[in-house]
Amino acid sequence: MRVLVIVSLLLSLSACTQVKPWERGYLANPNMAWQPMPQKSALDNHIYFSKEASSGGGQAAGGGCGCN
Repeated sequence: MRVLVIVSLLLSLSACTQVKPWERGYLANPNMAWQPMPQKSALDNHIYFSKEASSGGGQAAGGGCGCN
């Protein structure tokens, strides 16, 4: 059990890295946000809800009839 904890801790720490000052501009770019355009996302979700009569799953491609 102790070995498993140590290995999982080492694996989780391997993903941590320092961001260089010149790379921070890339992370501050609006395109890096979860929703770069919140108004457009809200409108798309409303349209999807209105057409499909359901909520959630708006990222799936294809129609509601199963004819992808």
